[in-house]
Amino acid sequence: MSRSSPRPEAVLIPLHGGPAAPPNRRDPRIDAFRGLALAMIVVNHMPGNPWEALTIRSIGFSDAAEAFFLMSGIAAGIAYSPAVARWLDGSGRLWDAVRPMWARSWTLFLVQIFLTVTAIALFSWAAETFLRAEFRQMHNLARIYDDTGAALIGLVTLGYQIGYVNILPAYIVLLLVAPAMVAAGLRAPWIALALSLGLWAVAGWARLNIPTYPGNGGWFFSPFTWQALFFIGLLVGIQHRKGARLVPVSWPLFSLALGFLVFVLAWRHWPGLGETLNHQMARLGNAGVPYNFVAHSKPYLALPRLLHVLALAYVISCLPAVTRACGSSLAAPLRLLGRHGLLVFALGTILSLAGQIVMDVEPDVVWVPWVLPVAAIALCYAAASLAERAHRAGGVPGGGPARQARPSAGLGDPPQEGRKQTA
Repeated sequence: MSRSSPRPEAVLIPLHGGPAAPPNRRDPRIDAFRGLALAMIVVNHMPGNPWEALTIRSIGFSDAAEAFFLMSGIAAGIAYSPAVARWLDGSGRLWDAVRPMWARSWTLFLVQIFLTVTAIALFSWAAETFLRAEFRQMHNLARIYDDTGAALIGLVTLGYQIGYVNILPAYIVLLLVAPAMVAAGLRAPWIALALSLGLWAVAGWARLNIPTYPGNGGWFFSPFTWQALFFIGLLVGIQHRKGARLVPVSWPLFSLALGFLVFVLAWRHWPGLGETLNHQMARLGNAGVPYNFVAHSKPYLALPRLLHVLALAYVISCLPAVTRACGSSLAAPLRLLGRHGLLVFALGTILSLAGQIVMDVEPDVVWVPWVLPVAAIALCYAAASLAERAHRAGGVPGGGPARQARPSAGLGDPPQEGRKQTA
């Protein structure tokens, strides 16, 4: 969004040494799966539509939120690690490494404020237009009316979060500490990973979170636990930047991960199995096993959710056919959505909330839940296409070789040549 914020340079820089010849194209899986995750977020944010059965949450414990954090970490590792590496080896300045991440965090903060205010206005309009007072009560909206002053303070301090507009605050916080995370990932990756997982375990067990304000709860995504998934993605991105893998391809490990995914699928859908296994998990909890090891908690990224998304990501990463599919013409719409992630995320959030209103107002219209999610994704695609065209018309490579050679970090517009911008 900012026209003066720095973005990592277009040329690929090895972690140590001078410029390297860029590859012919960037890994198509990054944009394709980011676009897919954004599409699934739109679908899942209109609860009750039939397309939910096609999203990741229908096959396991994790959902698009886990994919969001993992891929955001990967993209951040790719985009930000060279500048941090140059600072670590003395050839670059600390501020040059830190500034892009903090600038990106500020941009996402502004987007969070915009989306929250837009959601409040949208549901307020619906309450007035359809004479439905419940639209002022749902998704924690009542606080803006019952305690306006405190809610406004909470809005700018990220303590006041409404339903379905609550994923960015944790990511904003993680980007603020990302310089230290990237440095640790470069200098001592396995020690840093152990510390990250240790924090995840302790924070989940103690239910450590940032408190909401107003109110007595905590953030829907605790940064103390979700940092583990983001940091794993960060390490993957750092290694990917060097042309390596964090975890090598191992067919025994692949078989184990695939077997776990099949087991979880049976857990979810085999009659009686899920109830039995959930009961056994509850018994383990009563016996003293930490809460985040035996629950399915989303705010604290419980172990079943974490293992599921990691197993799924590993299996996908081991299959060359997936890379070919992501680079095919059929996946071009997903790659386009992924390249314009912030625009798609923001527009998709607004459209999904509008879809909720329509589905609540017209619950008996059969075609509504079938059409609205598809229409919302189509509008996001149209917006991304216009943005791509605008970049190209302005002399900015939106999809050519220079564009492909360059990473982009997290939710963001396409990187641009000729000026610096946040990543």
